[in-house]
Amino acid sequence: MKTIATCQQLIEAQILQATLGGSGIKAYLPEELTAQTSGNAYNYAMGGLRVQVEEEDVDAARTILADFNNAATGPENP
Repeated sequence: MKTIATCQQLIEAQILQATLGGSGIKAYLPEELTAQTSGNAYNYAMGGLRVQVEEEDVDAARTILADFNNAATGPENP
């Protein structure tokens, strides 16, 4: 497993997981259950929640997340 993103909010990690899943890439959130029960204090104390994928999916997952982030920020103003 390879960490491709780290998120401070559980919902952010879940959105990335769903985005990857929609493209056929299985993503894992190893700290998801702990974060659900401990709240944001755990997230900050541990440095965030990891979003992980299989080694063979790393390049595709990074491309998908880059496209997702570009779409989320919208077009640049000329």
